[in-house]
Amino acid sequence: MGTEMLQTGLRRPTRNQPWTVWFAAGFVILTVLMVFLGPLLAPYDPSAQNLLNVGKPPSAEHWLGTDGLGRDVLSRILVGTSSAVLGPAAVALGAMCISVVIGITSGYMGGRVDAVIMRAVDFLMALPSMLVAIVVVGILAGGYWAAVATLAFLYVSHDVRIVRGVTLEQRGLAYVSAARVLGIPRRTIMFGHIFRNIRPFLFSYVSLDFSYSLVALAGLAYLGLGAAPGTPEWGRMLAENQALMFTNSASMLAPAVLIGLLAVSVTLIGDRIGGEISKAMV
Repeated sequence: MGTEMLQTGLRRPTRNQPWTVWFAAGFVILTVLMVFLGPLLAPYDPSAQNLLNVGKPPSAEHWLGTDGLGRDVLSRILVGTSSAVLGPAAVALGAMCISVVIGITSGYMGGRVDAVIMRAVDFLMALPSMLVAIVVVGILAGGYWAAVATLAFLYVSHDVRIVRGVTLEQRGLAYVSAARVLGIPRRTIMFGHIFRNIRPFLFSYVSLDFSYSLVALAGLAYLGLGAAPGTPEWGRMLAENQALMFTNSASMLAPAVLIGLLAVSVTLIGDRIGGEISKAMV
């Protein structure tokens, strides 16, 4: 009976999703597929230059035209999908995994443990994340994955506060008190019972972290940080092709539109998934 109720609760709202959710889901699925299929579907070598075919507008031969070095823009976008997805995903998942451990520990333990953790979190939140990322990546010159690691570390402070807040709400509920009375180990209560009940919130904030890091990594690449010059990365393409705005606007607008669509789509899907899980758990 419980299983039937859970399945019914999940099935009914799925049929009534607005078209924006279906569009976002389709776009996210297509983008994930391009991570694996992009290099296979690219019609040209994304690094191949043709100085006799520079800055050409879209045509039957080059659907999105060519860039300032005569490289096929569509091929570079397809190959660059992997960096557009894998980097932000690593930031979001890495930050949230660390935040779950620290946030649940802080919220459940309370006292001095909570005070020490939250003062460190307050210090990190006071730092301008993007400025710190620019300075760190610029000094280390570590490339794309150094930018990913830096953003993951900086996003931990925001996620810890979220996880701690929902943990504080759960700590006072009856099931936690009952678990204590039964002598269930503290670790099991925190990362078994409490974690299971705060998962809907985590889905939503992981999607937000993905969207923020997608835009942040693109911004760093636009400034010449993170992705190496010549790399088929969407943010880097924005910087490289801005001089072609009036000759081949597609070379700059295409990656910009894709960054915006992916950020919005992932946020919308994450919010919906979190909502569906919350309904199913009620």
